Amino acid sequence: MTIWLTNTATRKKEEFAPLDPNNVRMYVCGPTVYDRAHIGNARPVIVFDVLFRLLRHTYGADHVTYVRNFTDVDDKINARAAESGRSISDITAETTAWYLEDMAAIGALEPTHMPRATAYIAEMVAMIEDLIAKGHAYEAEGHVLFAVDSWKEGYGKLSGRSVDDMIAGARVEVAPYKRNPMDFVMWKPSSDDLPGWDSPWGRGRPGWHIECSAMAYDLLGDQFDIHGGGNDLMFPHHENEIAQSKCAGHGFARYWLHNEMLQVEGKKMSKSLGNFFTVRDLLDRGVPGEVIRFVFLSTHYRKPMDWTEKKRNDAEKTLRKWRDIANSAEPGGEVYASVIEFVSDDLNTGKALNELVHAGKDILSRQAQDVTQSEINDFAASARFLGLLEDNANMGAWVFDGIVDELAAKSLLEPFAYRMAELRETAMQTKDFSQVDAMKTALTDAGVEVRMSKAGVELLPKPIESIKTVYARANQTRDDLDEMNYWLDLAENMQAGKIVCLENRDDKLAAIKRQFLS
Repeated sequence: MTIWLTNTATRKKEEFAPLDPNNVRMYVCGPTVYDRAHIGNARPVIVFDVLFRLLRHTYGADHVTYVRNFTDVDDKINARAAESGRSISDITAETTAWYLEDMAAIGALEPTHMPRATAYIAEMVAMIEDLIAKGHAYEAEGHVLFAVDSWKEGYGKLSGRSVDDMIAGARVEVAPYKRNPMDFVMWKPSSDDLPGWDSPWGRGRPGWHIECSAMAYDLLGDQFDIHGGGNDLMFPHHENEIAQSKCAGHGFARYWLHNEMLQVEGKKMSKSLGNFFTVRDLLDRGVPGEVIRFVFLSTHYRKPMDWTEKKRNDAEKTLRKWRDIANSAEPGGEVYASVIEFVSDDLNTGKALNELVHAGKDILSRQAQDVTQSEINDFAASARFLGLLEDNANMGAWVFDGIVDELAAKSLLEPFAYRMAELRETAMQTKDFSQVDAMKTALTDAGVEVRMSKAGVELLPKPIESIKTVYARANQTRDDLDEMNYWLDLAENMQAGKIVCLENRDDKLAAIKRQFLS
């Protein structure tokens, strides 16, 4: 199937034709590792994860190389180290691990390569030396700067700005050693208290822009297929990457993709508005990573995305229904052709999700005996193509939070049943049933049904409060017949013992254990 991508460099939707179908290559700008990734940082991760999945599906997993870097040398990192008193290496190691953990939680596959800037200093120095030799860069007061005037014909084409516009719209550092206000730093001196490496221009460290040019060249070669990132990187970062790489004689990227920014409840995300939060903040508040991913996929990557609580709640409801379907899925299955078609059309994940919504409703509306195993398998495969309904701890465990299957619950209650049988046997002899009654009351309060007969004691989970909560949800969603029926069916299954949920189970049972089993 043909893949169509909107190329920022040409302002057109173009048919994607890789340089080498056996070696499809993509580079995406990664994080500067000094803090947790906020939810805006997660958008390009999800967007280009979908593209990575599409390319792997189309050309084969062994024929796609995806590079996403870590910037681990930067003034923001230096400032964080100074204010915290921690070492730079500790900060970058910790925040890199955080980033990988949080991105895995939203279903992102790990790229083929995840280079750290500090591992490519020699390559950056070599590239800077080459640009100086070709007259595109110059040394001044321990700095090396790229001379924008040396490439007037190309600078600004990606963002569509003139040099004058860029000077007016950019925060240009005014420095006496610059020949042109737009010239940008590729190497700068480092004091003894800052990270630094030896170079022909003295001890120093690289500028931000040279990092990606050097790493892309080393890992993907002179020319590669796709370069991606948020549209906030288009200028100056991507413009500067192009200038450096082209003037070094590299073909660099052929297709440029940029995702739009993110809002929260219709407003720009900012700490001053109190609507700034990280991916980890959402996860810690109980928002599953799979739900975050679904909300992000519902908006086309080239449109601004608005994170709202309504979208979050709707996504969770939909995914619960989808997981009900996929629970019986078997390995394999064919991805819907329509889903592949929409994703191949400039990553139209919103329409791909709609296909799954309609398919899910159709499956759920029919009698179980009318739904074939292959239908279930294909539905699950199509969702997994988008990174949803994955069968792993990161993406699926949230559905079972607080829900325990009947066998597991019974096993948990076995020692309590054994102890209660002992107390009952003693009470039958002493005629003092106070301990039996006390333990029965405590167990009932913990959501356990106590059955005593001549055969012995049987303890069964009885999720009274949880069932009330489920019925309340059904009442709240009575305007949506499908949604209301979903919660009613869940309540009936809970009452029948097919699904059990014990409110505050662990705490209450621990207290009973201390009182009666110790």
